[in-house]
Amino acid sequence: MSRLILVPTPIGAMRDLTLRAIDVLRDADVVAAEDTRRSGALLAHHGIDATLVRLDAHTVASRGPALLDAHDTVAYVSDAGTPGVSDPGADLLRLAIVAGHDVEVLPGPTAFVPALILSGLPVARFAYDGFLPRKGSDRKRRMQAIAVRDHPTALYESPHRLVRTLADLIMACGATRPASVSRELTKRFEETRRGTLQEVHDHFVAHDPRGEIVIIVGPAGASDAHPGASPHNDPTGDASGPHAGAAVDPDATATALRSVGIEGRTLRDALQALGVPRNRAYRAALRPDADGADPPDRS
Repeated sequence: MSRLILVPTPIGAMRDLTLRAIDVLRDADVVAAEDTRRSGALLAHHGIDATLVRLDAHTVASRGPALLDAHDTVAYVSDAGTPGVSDPGADLLRLAIVAGHDVEVLPGPTAFVPALILSGLPVARFAYDGFLPRKGSDRKRRMQAIAVRDHPTALYESPHRLVRTLADLIMACGATRPASVSRELTKRFEETRRGTLQEVHDHFVAHDPRGEIVIIVGPAGASDAHPGASPHNDPTGDASGPHAGAAVDPDATATALRSVGIEGRTLRDALQALGVPRNRAYRAALRPDADGADPPDRS
């Protein structure tokens, strides 16, 4: 039985490697890396002389089991950040668990946590959606889920797809939804751009984005003018939020959400988050074959 240790590595600044991570990388029998060139530069910077082998998304299934069987301690590093989050580390971890090996994950750098905090939005609760599908119904379904959440969503995106993704988010969430885009975190040209989805979209249309990018999309019903303000929460169910009134067609919105599997109380809550009055949201959330009588007033 061997031990697999997932080791977070810096997302930019080389000095963000922890002292414990240095010890583990130095003492491991072998260091498996998503990219040996990038990881080799990091190890050399910290004076770590370790056996380094490549284990990426294309080779983890074929090479991972034998690598774990051949060594007592295997350290795994991804290109940057914490392995297991949107990278092959998750696959290697599952292989190790199924084979009965011991597994350990060190704490350390990851990009979406500082980006969430830098957004200025309320992040006591949040969703992490990683990279969105590039096209098709899965992409649309994920966008619609983001649109109705009552908490922020963190996304990763590549520079050349950023503007398109922001445009799609505008279609799903509305142009005035609060958002932020952070890029090159911990590096020399770190930038966080805050505003509405339309504002950050227009900025990156005019300024070609570069580097690693995290998008934070604010919650449904959040203040459009001030990213970081608390979500609208009207206990009376009155339509007074930024998404209230004629901007939302309750029945059409309910039909669209139901088509992607959102039903019942979740559907009702999503409509309320978009500013639909409570009783109207309740009626719209009823299935088409349900009794059409008005529900009792639960306010």
